[in-house]
Amino acid sequence: MGKNSQKKIALINDMSGYGRCSLTVQIPIISALGVQTCPVPTGIFSNHTGYESYVKHDLTSFLDDYLDQWKRLGLRFDGICIGYLTSPSQVQIAERMIKELKKDEGIVILDPVMGDDGHLYSGYTQETATAVSELIKYADIITPNTTELSFLTGSEYDSKKDISHWIRVCGKLSERTSGSIILTGVTDGDYISNICIGASADKGNGEKITNVVKAPMVGNHRPGTGDVFSAIIAADALNKISLKTSVEKASDFICKCLKRSDELDIPLSDGLCFEEFLRLL
Repeated sequence: MGKNSQKKIALINDMSGYGRCSLTVQIPIISALGVQTCPVPTGIFSNHTGYESYVKHDLTSFLDDYLDQWKRLGLRFDGICIGYLTSPSQVQIAERMIKELKKDEGIVILDPVMGDDGHLYSGYTQETATAVSELIKYADIITPNTTELSFLTGSEYDSKKDISHWIRVCGKLSERTSGSIILTGVTDGDYISNICIGASADKGNGEKITNVVKAPMVGNHRPGTGDVFSAIIAADALNKISLKTSVEKASDFICKCLKRSDELDIPLSDGLCFEEFLRLL
């Protein structure tokens, strides 16, 4: 086994000291799946923004020097996973990393963290959303929720729409990318469904294969669930696990964590109690 033969992934995301989300959950999960994690922290938060108050320190001005040093070390990455970006300047930094530090055969996973429930997150601008949408052209896998998919495609958001509607909207995004799309968190009766459109499994006539992976609706929505999901998808992509199998794994893992979090009466704002299930990955 040669030098640097272990897979390495760069994680572009923020870091919250308290509250399970972003880098706090991605690093242990991806590590448990056998991939070296290399964080690129876009900002430091005392706790995530779902709490009534927080303090933060933006790291945008530091990141160019950060990446310059990685270039001096000759680092190249098998994967780049992009999460929460707070400004067009941070989008430019993510683009720089893709162009300069990704291996030729490397994989880009884009989790376009923009909003939920039909609205952009507090403090998140339309300018930043537009800039993030430009990263789609680099992405091998994109993992939006229904709100983010609506913004990315210019579609009207309606939480009451059924699976067939969201498959059609995924098709609009699919026209803009050769990558795979995983639409997360679609309410489907007593289930939560994830819609997978796999670009790597063309039928030969240009049509992409669509799979719908269902999981029972368990507990309440918790912050950081999307970060847990994208971490599993990213590590599995580097480990060459099929998209459908990876989505099934991520859905099952999250269901177990949600159930256990409720059993332990973990406050919703504290996120998913995932630690005791890492061994199952």
